[in-house]
Amino acid sequence: MRTDLDVHSKWSGRVNLPGLRHVGRESYSEPVDIYLTALRRGMDLITISDHDTIEGGLQIAHLPHVFLSEEVTCVLPAGRCLHLGVFDIAEAHHAELSARRHDAESLFAFLAERKLPFCVNHPFSPMTGERLAGDLDWALARAPLVEALNGMMPASSNENAHRAATERGLSAVGGSDAHSLGSIARAYTTVPRARTRDEFLAGLRTGLTVPAGRSGSYTRLVADISRIFVGALIENSRDCMTGPRELARLAAVVALAPALSLLPAIAIASILRETYGAREIAGRFFDRDWAESGAQNVPLPVSSGPGE
Repeated sequence: MRTDLDVHSKWSGRVNLPGLRHVGRESYSEPVDIYLTALRRGMDLITISDHDTIEGGLQIAHLPHVFLSEEVTCVLPAGRCLHLGVFDIAEAHHAELSARRHDAESLFAFLAERKLPFCVNHPFSPMTGERLAGDLDWALARAPLVEALNGMMPASSNENAHRAATERGLSAVGGSDAHSLGSIARAYTTVPRARTRDEFLAGLRTGLTVPAGRSGSYTRLVADISRIFVGALIENSRDCMTGPRELARLAAVVALAPALSLLPAIAIASILRETYGAREIAGRFFDRDWAESGAQNVPLPVSSGPGE
């Protein structure tokens, strides 16, 4: 059975500009469209892993072949972040995850206690903020799964993630990291010999997983950015007559339109940043050269909450 474990809907996040909130979203995909697209592309089970919310998943939870997931932003004490894909959850689990995500020790303890399958997403990507080798070493000592095939990341980043999983004896999973319908099922997770939803989830819990599909590419990145911009233009055009702030948001999006001509350069810069940034993080991790972070044998301190 096949499932794309890393898909984002319109509930996944907002993009803000100075002085203007909610100018755009990081995805404009409707949950039901994700469901239908994933089925058409051969996925046997469907899940949506929005950032720190399950609203998108709840909109399709009544449909066949669906289970709830979430991409949890785990905030470390120094303000650095890890992204965790958490699967087969209930609404009550989401509330607990939200309450604990600023306390890494508590969050990982809760995941282990409830036996929730979860993975460290795109572990070597610099796009999600600064990350020290010691952060990854700490997380991979506690996580059962690693996202070793991300459909938006360069092949080199995925290769490093797969190497990290192999060296730690962890199982690998895959997901498209789709922020538009066009990227859904580009990468996914298989559980060989699973024939039912329960068998797939049991395989996920025990690590009987094999990632499949393709890594990211320049063409895919340009296409996704273009679709997101068009989605922002359509949504703000529809809402612009409801008030002055909405009209200002539309004006801000239109003002960014000339930047579309720079998309090829922006995409190249993003790929280069991802490739070389991931190489630097991976180099520190695999070489165990942690003098810079001072984290080799230092346990991660516990954060008491978002106010700390």
